[in-house]
Amino acid sequence: MDALLSPGRFGDIEVPNRVVMAPMTRSRATVAGDATELMAAHYGARATAGLIVTEGIAPSEVGKGYCRTPVLDGPQRLDGWRRVTDAVHAGGGRIVAQAMHCGRVAHAANKAPGVETVAPSAIRAEGDMYTDAEGMQPFDDPRALTTDEVRSVVDEYRRFAALAMDAGFDGVEVHGTSGYLPAQFLCTGTNLRTDTYGGTVEGRIRFPVEVLEAVAGEIGAGRTGLRICPGNPFNDLVDERPGDVEETFRALLTAIRPLGLAWLHVIRRHEGTPGLVLDNLAMARELHDGMLIANDSYDGSSADAAIAAGECGAVSFARHFLANPDLVDRFGAGTALERFDARTLYTPGPEGYTVNLAR
Repeated sequence: MDALLSPGRFGDIEVPNRVVMAPMTRSRATVAGDATELMAAHYGARATAGLIVTEGIAPSEVGKGYCRTPVLDGPQRLDGWRRVTDAVHAGGGRIVAQAMHCGRVAHAANKAPGVETVAPSAIRAEGDMYTDAEGMQPFDDPRALTTDEVRSVVDEYRRFAALAMDAGFDGVEVHGTSGYLPAQFLCTGTNLRTDTYGGTVEGRIRFPVEVLEAVAGEIGAGRTGLRICPGNPFNDLVDERPGDVEETFRALLTAIRPLGLAWLHVIRRHEGTPGLVLDNLAMARELHDGMLIANDSYDGSSADAAIAAGECGAVSFARHFLANPDLVDRFGAGTALERFDARTLYTPGPEGYTVNLAR
């Protein structure tokens, strides 16, 4: 594990190893979207990770999609997140906040009363989502953002970045995949706009480019990252033609390359898109100059080999961190890993989150 456990650097963030804790929605925030003591204990227990990327945090109430997921939209949210960052830093760790605007992947029952659902175009996503109040429900019918409103959402990301630093985070990762708002702008099947934020590939990439410029302008590119998975059809994200995907992401990565982002977090596979053959990691290596974090079904040995071979600079783990807060130590000692309990992924309370982790 020499490569995986070696020190590294994510822009301005020095890390003791290349083991990254991947962002995972766990639905342990309050109904109102505030971070809790339980969350502080959860993240603090995993402080030996080289870098922790939080679960997706909405930059506004409108951006919230799922039940019991957090929001960071004003100073009233800071105390809860400071407990989280203090717990991680007390353990010698580094933690960045992932900004996740769900866009059309949302239901009103999971938001504050009267808060709407928005998207690049008024196209409802096919599928259902869980709500505490009403069980499984179809995704909302979204309202298309006006041009001025798109610019206002860019400012929400800028505010999010400033608040994240006030809360003690070491940086910000923009969530650009899984069918959420930036991905909705990029996709030819979900962005039917005719203004400056749609139409051509230059128009479709404009929103995520402006978001990254805003975040990097606020906190520095050396503390800013982006997560992508070109071709991921999750949450009904389907392009009109398979070739649209590579064209779009090449244009996006080329446009943001001059920013010098600290890291690019890439899910290497894109299962489920007929006719699409694309090597996500190869494209990322070609078009990104900073740290490259690879994700998707690695174990310790394959992660170490990938880093040693120059395929990536770090690897993020999700499921392995659920039942193994001491994952880094286990990798170093060659200790067997515990298996997580899928039944407790999104349930309220400490079970499967901070207690009784081993099964």
